[in-house]
Amino acid sequence: MMTHNEITIRTAKYRIGDVVHHRVYPFRGVIFDVDPVFDNTEEWLESIPEDVRPSKDQPFYHLLAENDETTYVAYVSEQNLIADETGKPVAHPEAMEFFEAFQDGHYVLSSDHAN
Repeated sequence: MMTHNEITIRTAKYRIGDVVHHRVYPFRGVIFDVDPVFDNTEEWLESIPEDVRPSKDQPFYHLLAENDETTYVAYVSEQNLIADETGKPVAHPEAMEFFEAFQDGHYVLSSDHAN
């Protein structure tokens, strides 16, 4: 672990292209970006009820998410994610803009988006 501005930075548990689902809410998605620590607004964080508000000192994931009704982009703390074991791709229309294939339950990042 290393520190950054007195916040401990942990290694991310999940990778870009992993399919995950939310621990509490009924949605799943594919990770397309990872922040080592919280990188959103205080207003966003404070909108989460205090009893379930995640700490900032953990990775946060940007997901192309889906539920039974719609697709959207979600920002989720690591503590609230679980690996998706369905082996199925997500139905988000932007998934193939970031990824070139879905293989063995994981998305392969498009060479256009690889760093």
